[in-house]
Amino acid sequence: MDNTPAPEARPGAVAAVVVRLPGVLVDLFPGAPRRVEVPAATVRDMVDQLDKSWPGMRDRICDSRPAIRKHINVFVEGERATLKTKLKPGVEVFVLTAISGG
Repeated sequence: MDNTPAPEARPGAVAAVVVRLPGVLVDLFPGAPRRVEVPAATVRDMVDQLDKSWPGMRDRICDSRPAIRKHINVFVEGERATLKTKLKPGVEVFVLTAISGG
């Protein structure tokens, strides 16, 4: 039997969130899944964790300010998020690319 406490039970541990990534972004990073769980307390933490697994992903999601790029939208519980947005354990975070037409 595994007696390892859940992440939220370990002091200082950060619980995982579920991140849904767009196909157009995943295609740029071989091995990156469309759905991934990462430990994160804020959207900034989430982006940092994604960049650890797939170097360069931060640059695709954020600009140099740093802020989320204009053509990328991040939603948490149906609300548009910023890098400062706090994340609850287990929450789903959707990273979407803007769609334009002509």
